Amino acid sequence: MATKIVIIGGGPGGYVAALRAAALGGEVTLIEKENLGGTCLNWGCIPSKILKNSADIFLKCCEAGKFGIRVNGSVFPDMMALMEKKNKILETQRKGIASLLQASHVSVEMGRAKIKGPGIVEIVFIDGSRKDLTYDRLILATGTEPLNVSNFPFDHDRVLSSNDILQLNEIPKSMVIVGGGVIGCEFACIFSALGSDVTVVEALSRLLPLPSVDEDCSKLLLKEMKKRKITVLCDTIVKSSELKGDLLSINFSLSPFTDNPDPKKLKIDMIHAQKMIVCIGRSALLKDLGLETINLKTSLQGWIEVDDKMETLTKGVYAVGDILGPQKVMLAHVASHEGIIAAENAMGKNSVMNYDVIPGAIFTMPEIGTVGLSESEARKKEFDVECFTVNFRALGKAQAIDELPGFAKMIIEKESGKILGVHLIGAHATDLIAEATLAIKNGLTAGDIAFTVHAHPTLAEIMGELALKASGKAIHG
Repeated sequence: MATKIVIIGGGPGGYVAALRAAALGGEVTLIEKENLGGTCLNWGCIPSKILKNSADIFLKCCEAGKFGIRVNGSVFPDMMALMEKKNKILETQRKGIASLLQASHVSVEMGRAKIKGPGIVEIVFIDGSRKDLTYDRLILATGTEPLNVSNFPFDHDRVLSSNDILQLNEIPKSMVIVGGGVIGCEFACIFSALGSDVTVVEALSRLLPLPSVDEDCSKLLLKEMKKRKITVLCDTIVKSSELKGDLLSINFSLSPFTDNPDPKKLKIDMIHAQKMIVCIGRSALLKDLGLETINLKTSLQGWIEVDDKMETLTKGVYAVGDILGPQKVMLAHVASHEGIIAAENAMGKNSVMNYDVIPGAIFTMPEIGTVGLSESEARKKEFDVECFTVNFRALGKAQAIDELPGFAKMIIEKESGKILGVHLIGAHATDLIAEATLAIKNGLTAGDIAFTVHAHPTLAEIMGELALKASGKAIHG
C-alpha cells in the first residue's frame, strides 16, 4: 500500500513537499485553511514585489525627462487599481499551484486541521462539518503571522501589520515603520517612492542588522534612503503610541537592545504620523493545532525543533518553513527545499538539509543580494580573508540605464582564493546573486569566475570585474 502523507499548510514548504511526496508514490493529502501559496504568495514575497514594481515604474515616470521622454500631464499612483492588479496576479498564482497539485494527484482539503492523536488529523470545514484523516507520516508547514506587540497592538486601521499594509486603498501621507529589517526596509522604499513621508525606527545600530548582510551594504542603503528623504532612527525603539485627532503620536526612547557601545542621544523623541507599521518579528501559527496529542513540544520561543532530515522529536512527524524559527532560515526558497527533504525522508529516503549556501534577496531601492559569509562573519570564524569591491558605475550597462548606486563585494580566503561570500547592492542584485551562489556551493575561486566570459553590456559583468580584481587582474573595477 502507498504511504499516506498528510501535510498541514499549503505555502512554499507544504505544497512543494506535497508535490515531491506524490512524485515518489505517496498518497498525499494537503490541508490549507485559507489560500494556497502561504504567506509568501498571499502576504509577503509576491504582493510586495507587485507594489515595488509599480513604485519603480512611478519613479521612472517622474524622472522621464532624464531619459529623453516628455510626459504631458500629471502622473500619480492609483492604489485601488494597484490592489486590483495585485489580487488578479495572486489568484492566477493560486490557480497555478492548485493545477500542479491536481496533476500530481494530491488531494487538497480546504479547512482547519487539528491533530487528534498519533496517525489521525481532523479537518474542520468552514461550514462546521468535520472529517478525519489517517496518516503514516505527517509534515507540518503551518507558517507564521506578524508578531503583535502588547505596547502598541494592531488595530488594523492606524497600527498596521505587514499584512495590513498590503491591503491599503490609499497612500498614507506619513508613516512610521517599526523595524529596520528586511520587511521594514522594503516597505520604506516602496511607500517613500509612492509619496509617503516615511520614518524607520530600528532598535539596533544599523539597517538590516542580520549576520548574513554585510555591514557595507547597510551603510550604502542608509545613504540611499536618506537621499530619498526617508528618516532613519537607529538605536531607537517605539515606547508608546496614542491617537490624537487624525494622527498617531508616537514616542521614542533610546534602545536597550542596541549593539552600539556608544549610542548618540535621540534627535527626535516624538513624531506624528498617519500610520504606524510594525515589522519586528513573526510568531508561529501553531495554536490549537493539537501538538500535545502527539507529544510534540515547541521551544521556549514557540518554534518547532527538527534534525537535519527535517524530522521533529516525534518520530514520523516532520516540520518545514518558518515554524522552525530564526535558528534556521526563514525564507520561502529555504522552506521549499526543506519541504523536498522532509517529503523524501517521509517516503523512506535518506536526505539531509544543508543551510551552508543560502542566497538572500532583499528588494529595497537599490536591491541587495547576499550569499555566504559577510566580512565580519568570516573574521569571527578566524578566516584569513581579503575583501574586494567594484562599483556598479564602472559598468557601461549601469550608465546606460542610469542605475549607478551600488557595489559588489567579494570575501575570499587569502591563501586559496576560495570565495567565502559575495554581497551585492545595486540594480537587479537579487538576480545577479545566483552566479555567486553556484560558485560558493561548488567551492570555486575568484580565478574561476574571472576567466568565465560575461556578456557585454550587462550588469552581470560586475561579477567578472569583481573576480578579476580579486585575482589581481583588475580591468575596469
